[in-house]
Order: sequence, then structure tokens, then C-alpha cells
Amino acid sequence: MTTSAPTVLIVDDEARSRDRLACLLAPGGYETTSAASGEEALSSVASEAPDLILIAQTMPGIDGCQVASILKADPATENIPIIMVTGVEDTGTRQAGLEAGAEEFLSKPVDPTELGLRVRNLLRLKDMGDLEDQVLVLEQKIAARTADLLRFRTAMNATPDALMLVSRDTMRFVEVNDTTCAMLGYTRAEMLNLGPVALGAATHDELEAMFEPTPGGRIKPRLSEVTLHCKDGGSVDVEIHRQALLSGNDWIIVSVVRDITERRVAQQILQYQASHDVLTGLPNRAWFYEALHGTVRETHGESPSVAVVFLDLDRFKNVNDTLGHAMGDELLVQFSARLATCVSERDTVARLGGDEFGLILMLDQDPAHAATVAGRIAEVLYPPFNLRGFEVIVTASVGITVHPQDGADPEVLIKYADTAMYEAKQAGRDTYRFFTAQMNADALQRQDLEHALRKAVENEEFELYYQPKLLLGADTIVGVEALLRWDRPGHGLVSPGLFVPVLEETGLIVRVGRWVIDTACRQIKAWTLHATGPMQVSVNIAGRQFAEGDLEGDVLRALAEHDVPAALLELELTETSLMINTERTMQCLSNLRAHGIQVSVDDFGTGYSSLAYLRRFPIDKLKIDIAFIRDVTTNADDAAIVNAIITMAHSLNVQVVAEGVETSAQKAFLLAHGCDQIQGYLVSRPLPAHLVTSLMALHAAKVPVSAAA
Repeated sequence: MTTSAPTVLIVDDEARSRDRLACLLAPGGYETTSAASGEEALSSVASEAPDLILIAQTMPGIDGCQVASILKADPATENIPIIMVTGVEDTGTRQAGLEAGAEEFLSKPVDPTELGLRVRNLLRLKDMGDLEDQVLVLEQKIAARTADLLRFRTAMNATPDALMLVSRDTMRFVEVNDTTCAMLGYTRAEMLNLGPVALGAATHDELEAMFEPTPGGRIKPRLSEVTLHCKDGGSVDVEIHRQALLSGNDWIIVSVVRDITERRVAQQILQYQASHDVLTGLPNRAWFYEALHGTVRETHGESPSVAVVFLDLDRFKNVNDTLGHAMGDELLVQFSARLATCVSERDTVARLGGDEFGLILMLDQDPAHAATVAGRIAEVLYPPFNLRGFEVIVTASVGITVHPQDGADPEVLIKYADTAMYEAKQAGRDTYRFFTAQMNADALQRQDLEHALRKAVENEEFELYYQPKLLLGADTIVGVEALLRWDRPGHGLVSPGLFVPVLEETGLIVRVGRWVIDTACRQIKAWTLHATGPMQVSVNIAGRQFAEGDLEGDVLRALAEHDVPAALLELELTETSLMINTERTMQCLSNLRAHGIQVSVDDFGTGYSSLAYLRRFPIDKLKIDIAFIRDVTTNADDAAIVNAIITMAHSLNVQVVAEGVETSAQKAFLLAHGCDQIQGYLVSRPLPAHLVTSLMALHAAKVPVSAAA
């Protein structure tokens, strides 16, 4: 048995509008007829009533509102759904249409999706109206559970959708079909003891408000999407069409429920595809622009707050031209994975199209962070990409702009980042550029320094100087501190305050630190074989050597390779590095100390630790920072602090070394208060190894240390 397609009457005085609406309805399988005026529409309905009417609100002669009023006043046509099409958006116009009896409104130009949904839903509600007679029969027979109820239940069970009948007074089910039970996992008896509130459809108050009769004594049909609770604890997403029928003094709410889980999944997939790049899985250009607008709003103009970074792979077209687009796509996928490792979780990485990518970086009051990220990008690009056996080397040009210094508007920031990126390409590619001139100059200087440091590591341009430590009371040299120096070609000696922080930020300090430990052990061995005899050497250790390197392995390998007693090597750490990843740090230091290696805390008093906290760590010495020593003989506060540190350290069996001692008065104060060792210009400046050897020889010959210095 076949069912004829629903018929839709299209009423509009404009032929183009009638034709367009007919075309939009054709994919839905609807049969359409048309009328050019209100009079013609009434004649057509009288001849053969359609299933639904689409009518223009404004027409010459009898307009849409008048046609609706006439049809709704006639019992023979009052149930025909009417959708009013209007080009006017004011409230009064819509109110007039509703009062005339129209069920829905559509605004010109008509959206095809909205048209299809409105027509489909109204036709469904009209079809539900055909059940009204059966529901009325049910009302008359419900007390006795007559055969009519059984027939009605059979009809309900024959429908593919779940059907639920609810009493508005009790908000409980009075009837459900088999599809409902199968969908939710309850038996029919269990369902009749429940209600829509128990299933999570809505609260009791929400349902009562939803089905409050109008002043005209009607309850409007409702369409909603909710999540219902199943008996097994699961849930199901459904679409519910509700219509209320008066039954005596109560209203029976007839709900047609359809599972829309697959539709929801499809919508989520479509939403993901709309905001993400299909190839790489990264957010796409649209998502990136939206995220940037939101980020700029949330930062409230804090300075600096956000860096916008554009980057483009250099000569990517050559890969596509020589290896093919499939290889080019594989390169983009691999690069996306590497790029994601260059940023933190709160930053954003997106593919903007082709081989162009965008980053949104959250800054912590330091625009230089963006330059650091640009450096990381260059690092991750350094290893070749393996494209199915072909090794490909790729570089990138990076443009950076900073909010709010460069601009407050997201579109302007995007434009500036793009401009800076092309400046990077003009500069020869494989580099980055800031949009702001001064920041760009600073970044270029930093980039030049980083590049020179990388060459310095490769070419072993570093050297160790050594500063002696004097044992107070005996006036004997008992050790030296190894200090890193860099004689940069064409520039001379560079201040450690300039290049050491860059080594730490770039991570090069791990490799350089390994070289320092090895070189220091080699020098210890040389002094051991010299007439001056063995000398303890302390080396400075950075926090990243704990976190990223193998400090324990580096130290033990150097000691073994150069056959150096562990007691002749001392590791110096700052308070800050000591507090980073404390459990791992403590374990490493404990293991090294078990081998006989000594540990000292440098610059004590400038960080945030305390002597009590340091009891947790295996510490042999504390070095009092020069800031407290400089005025120790003239400033009572500094004198009290130094005395307290010496006293408390000795109570913990920890020796104390004073840094930056330059005068005999400072030396005398420290000696009087029990300080163990001193270090500073009074003893000696940092010297190359051969001059330290000479100084040690003079000392061995009983020449006063101060005179030798």
C-alpha cells in the first residue's frame, strides 16, 4: 500500500516567489500547487483541500491574514496548517498573522533548511491530529478498558516512533507503546508508574508552564530536543513533538518521541569539520580567528598579553612539485605534530591554509617569549623529515606581532603578523621578524647571539676560568670555582650575564654543562699530577641539567674517564634551581653525594628557601651572596643576617663560604664570626688555569696570597 505525497498550496502574487518555494520543497517529495491571489487560494482550497498552505502575508486584494481567518473559521478547513511568509520583521505584523490563525512564520528570503523543518514538523503535528478521534474514544472508554483501548494500543504499537500519553493533572503516563519500552528499557507497567519528570524530560514546573492553556482554551503544540534517562543508567537524545487534547477536565499530552542520537553525532562531526583542518586535525582559519577575538577580549588590554604568530614553510611548493602532493600532505602532518610541541597547553596552534600556520601565544609580561617559541620552531625543523624514504629538510619564515603594543583589534594583529612573516621571507627565510621596529631590533640581536652560541657549542669556543677559595684562619687555598667564559670571535670576552641566561633559555646549558663537568675533571687530574698537588673544583649546575639532562651520569662518567677522586668535585646550585622538581633533584644529589661528591648552595639569601627547608637536601656548604657581604662592616642589618646564617648553618653541620670579599675589614669580620672560607677579589680574580697554577705555586712557596693576587 502506497501513501500519496503531502500537498502544499503556495499562495503569492509574485510568480518568482511561487516558483522558488516550489523548487525548495521538491527535494522533500511534496506535491505543490499555487495560487496568485487570496481569492484564487480560497477557490483552490474549496475545490481540493491541501495538507499545508504557504501564503504571503501581504498581497493585493484578499491578503494572507484574511485568507487565514476565513479558513480557520470554517470547521472543514480549520485544521489545515498555515505558514505565513513575510518580508516585514515587526512584532505587530507577526501578531496579526498569529491572531488570524497562522501556525508558523518564515522571513524572506526563505532559508531552505528552515522551510523544510517547519513544513515537516507542521505536517507531523497535523498527522497526529488524525489520532484525535481515537484519543477521544479512549477518553470515553478508559475506565472500562474496552476493546477500543486495545485497538488504540495496537495502533500505537504499529508506529515506528515512541508514543507517550501523559495526564497534565498528574504528570504521569496513561499510555505508552512498545517502541517507548524498547527505547528506554522499562516495562509498560514500570512506565505507567513514572512520568516525564522521572525520565529527565523537564521539571514538573517546566512541564506545567509548557502546557498552560491559552486564554482561548487551547494548548499550543510543542517541539523540543531533550536527553531521556534509560533504566540501565544510560541516556538517549530524542526529539519530542507534543500536542495536548482536552479530555473532560484534564488534558492528555500526546508525545511523539524520536531517537536523534545519530543526528546529534552527525551534527558534532559537522561542527568539528567546520572548525578543524581535515588533514592535520588542527583548528582551522575560522576557529583561529574566533579564538583570537575571544582571547583579546579576555585579556582586557593587559600589556603585554598575547602574541600572534604567522609562519609559512619555505619553498614548500618544491616538495609538491618534485615529490607530489601526497608527500606534501605527509610533510604538513609531520610538521603539525612537531609544531604542537613548541607551545604550552594554553596556547593555540592552527593551520590557516596550505603551508601557512598560526599561533596564539599567551605572554607572561615578556614579549621575548614569542622569540623563544620561534627559536623552538627552528629547532624542531632542524632534523630532516622522512617522507616514505625521502629525507626532506624544511625551514620556516615566522612573523610576530604583540597585543596590545602593536594594536588592539584582532584583524589588525593578523595583518601585522602576516606583514612581519613576509619581512622574514624577504630577509632570506629561515628566520623570524617582529612587526614593531624596536622589538624586531632586540629580537635580531637575540637571534644573532643565539646563533653565535650554537656555533660556540659546536666549535668549542668556551673556556673555564677559576677563582680560588681561601680557608680563613690558615690563609691557604683549599679550592677553586670553575667559571664559564666565552671569547667570541670578533667580539672578545662576552659577559656571562649576557650569554649564560640565553644558554639556559634555549636548553644549550645541558650540553655546555656536560662540557664544563668534563673539562673541570680534566683540570683536576692535571693539577693532581702537577707539583702543586690536588685541588677541589666546584662547578655551577643549572636547573635544566636536572630536568632535561642526565646530570648523575655526566658527573660519574667524567670522574671515571679522568680517574678523579669524587671528593675533589663540588657541585654548586642556586636556591631557585634547587627548588625545581625537588624530589628528582634530591634523589640525584643524594646519589652523587653517596659517591663522595660535595654539594653547595650558591647565592644563599637571595632566593626563597630557608635553612630549615634545606635540611631536606644533602648540602655540604652555603655560599653567602655578595649582596650581604658588600656592606657587612657598615650595615648592622647585613652584619646580623650574615652572623645568623653562619650560626644556623654550623648548627646543621654545614660549612659557610662568603662570596665577593674585597677588603681586609670584610675578611676580619668573617673570621671573627666563624665563617669557614672566603672568595673574592681580595683573594684573586677568576684566572685561566695556567695562572691559577702559578698562584698555587706561589702559595706553596709561602708567598702571601694577598700579594700574589
